[in-house]
Amino acid sequence: MRTTPQAVNVVVTTLDNVARAKQMQERRAKAKADAAKSDRVVASNRRARHDYEIIETLECGIMLSGSEVKSLREGKAQIGDGYARIDGGELWLFGTHIPPWVYAVGFGSHDPDRKRKLLVHRNEIDELLGKTRTQPLTMVPLKLYFKDGKVKVEIALAKGRKQHDRRQALAKRDAEREMARATRTMEKYG
Repeated sequence: MRTTPQAVNVVVTTLDNVARAKQMQERRAKAKADAAKSDRVVASNRRARHDYEIIETLECGIMLSGSEVKSLREGKAQIGDGYARIDGGELWLFGTHIPPWVYAVGFGSHDPDRKRKLLVHRNEIDELLGKTRTQPLTMVPLKLYFKDGKVKVEIALAKGRKQHDRRQALAKRDAEREMARATRTMEKYG
């Protein structure tokens, strides 16, 4: 039995297609694993960067019930009105809203607006307490996210901006954008 060049081409292309399919499966599996490892932001407080001058940030753990974590995994939370305060030597998060999980009923559900304890080292709490007592600073949550399967909160030590300060910050940002746009145009057509 003799093989024709067309039969050889069919076999070679079939092997190439199989190899490509395996490579694509490997890439997809790697991308899926990387996505599972990466941080996933559930809620962010964009208004805080506008209303406050951020001085320092701190990553904290947060104590949650099971239904709260499941609700966060669905991507539902609001931290726009949130703030943190040291109460009784512990750091607490107030004003955040995590809606009840759809399937949690009765005993399994939680109060969506309750205060939540933040997990921070004692020396960090003492440092924050010292800074907030000596200066007019506040602690606001910037984002709520998953890191290695655990929920974390990024807290910012911030100073409130006056209305004219906000306008100056917006004008400065617009000027920087305009300069960057002009330099790109010069590089492109220059």
